[in-house]
Amino acid sequence: MNTEIMERLKNGCVVSCQALEDEPLFGAHHMAAMARAAEAGGAVGIRANTPVDVRAIKEACTLPVIGLYKKEYPGSDVYITPTIQEVREIAAAGAEIVAIDATERPRPDGATLAELVERIRAELPELGILADVSTYEEGVRAMELGVEFVSSTMSGYTPYSPKLEGPDVELVARLAALERTPVLAEGRIWTVEDCRACFQAGAYAVVIGTAITRPQEITKRFVAAARS
Repeated sequence: MNTEIMERLKNGCVVSCQALEDEPLFGAHHMAAMARAAEAGGAVGIRANTPVDVRAIKEACTLPVIGLYKKEYPGSDVYITPTIQEVREIAAAGAEIVAIDATERPRPDGATLAELVERIRAELPELGILADVSTYEEGVRAMELGVEFVSSTMSGYTPYSPKLEGPDVELVARLAALERTPVLAEGRIWTVEDCRACFQAGAYAVVIGTAITRPQEITKRFVAAARS
């Protein structure tokens, strides 16, 4: 992977521009506009879902993109870029980095995480790999496989990881303390204080999604506060 791109992400904020099909801002043109706004605000990168959105964002802004492809398969709980096919499509759309589920759960095609990483290296050697993990052990395993980044994205979203109100700062700190692979903090980062705590824990970069790009969820929090 291009080391210049890795350096661009260092000590910066990556904005996750994603919307589900039932959300008002669903659509590649909306996500491209979000990406442009994030770039104007000083973001260092974009995280985006689906080849369509990745392609639109690459055309709209100059920031590096961490691409993923959420796809559900019967019999598997892994949905973030679960197989090599989704990786290929994300790479073809122009993403510099692909985010993959790196949890211990079985993948839909039966491949191990190590086998998926090996295939990506063989087929797409220029593509960076970001491992979305939920526990310290998963993070260490991903580091051993030589991925470019490890992220706390899945903490709280597997049955065996802690359910927290805010970001899993402890996980970020434990992985960063290894001083081995750059660690990204992601998940439930709602405030400037949350962001600062992640950087103080040793995060290489912080990924912020819902708090910036999902206005309906932001509104819900204010409404709940008004009614309490």
